[in-house]
Amino acid sequence: MEHELYLKRGIELAKKALGKTYPNPFVGSVIVHNGKIIGEGYHRKAGENHAEINAIESVEDKSLIPESTIYVTLEPCAHYGKTPPCALKIKELGFRKVVIGAMDSHDKVNGKGKKIIQDAGIEVISGILAKECIDLNKRFFTYHEKKRPYIILKWAQSADGFLDKDFKPTAISNALVNQFVHQLRADEHAILVGTQTALNDDPSLTVRNGEGVNPVRILIDLDLKVPSDFKIYNTEAKTIVINSLKEEIREHIHFIKIKKGNFIQELMDALYREQIQSVIIEGGRFTLQQFIDGNLWDEALIIKNENLKLENGTEAPELPGRKPLRTDKFRDNSIEFYQADVT
Repeated sequence: MEHELYLKRGIELAKKALGKTYPNPFVGSVIVHNGKIIGEGYHRKAGENHAEINAIESVEDKSLIPESTIYVTLEPCAHYGKTPPCALKIKELGFRKVVIGAMDSHDKVNGKGKKIIQDAGIEVISGILAKECIDLNKRFFTYHEKKRPYIILKWAQSADGFLDKDFKPTAISNALVNQFVHQLRADEHAILVGTQTALNDDPSLTVRNGEGVNPVRILIDLDLKVPSDFKIYNTEAKTIVINSLKEEIREHIHFIKIKKGNFIQELMDALYREQIQSVIIEGGRFTLQQFIDGNLWDEALIIKNENLKLENGTEAPELPGRKPLRTDKFRDNSIEFYQADVT
C-alpha cells in the first residue's frame, strides 16, 4: 500500500505535462526517506530533464539519497538521447531502493534500465500500479507496440442522429462542450480531418478555448482540393497534408505523398514515420466510418444534443454493438465515452 501511495503521487505529477512531452512519455517520480517525501518531479517537455532528474534536483539534503527510495511511473531510460540515461544517475547516487510502475517496451529501454540498476546491487521492485501507469502512457505504448498513433474518434450529433442540417454546417454542441473539446485538442498530439470537412467548415483546429499547445493538424486531401488560404494552412500550428500528388516541406506545412490503394494502412505508416503518438479523428461520416469499419480506433467520444432535431442531413457514423463506458452531462449536451476492445 505504501508503494502504491507514492506511485499515485507520481501519476498525478506526470499528468501535469499532458500534451507537452511528445514524442516522450509522461513520467512522474517521487523520492521518499523514512516515510517522508523529500523530492519529486516530472518530465515537463521533450528535450528537458526527465522526471527522475527533476526529482533528484529537488532534494535539499542530497546526503539522504543513499538511504532513500525513488519511485518512478515508468522504467528509467538506459540510452543517451538529448539527456543522459536516468538509470546511470540512479546507479551513481546509490539509492537504497527503486520502485517502478510500468516497464518500458521501447526497444531502447525494455528492461535495460532495470538491469543497470539491479547490476549495481540496488533493490528494484517493478509492476506496482502497472495498469494505471500503462494507461498513463497509452499513447506512447500504442505508438511503439502497434506502430501507429493512439486513435480517438469524435463527433457531435443531434438527438435524431444527424451531423448537420440539410448537409450544411450546423452548430450542435454548446459552449461547455466546446471548451472540453478544445482542452482535448491540447492534450493530444494531433487532430485529423478529411477534405470535405475542411471545405465545408474551414476549421482552424486550434486550442482557442482551452490551455496548452495547438495540436499538429493533419489534413487528408488526396487530390489537394483545399485552397491554400484556408485556416488549416495558417501559421498557428504545423500542418501535415496527406495527399497522392506531391512530397514537399514548406516551413510549417508538410506534404506527404501516399498511394490511394490501401489508404488507411498507408496513412498509419505515414503518421508513424512522423512520430505522431495520438490523433483525434474529427472528420466527417466517411472518414470516421472508415476507422470504425477497419476496427482501427482506441477511444470514441460521441457528443449528443438531446434537444436538437435536424430531421435531414448527413447521418452520424454507426458504432454497432457498443455501450458507453460512461456518459457525462454538459447541460443540454452529453458526451458518451467508448473504449475499443484491447487486441
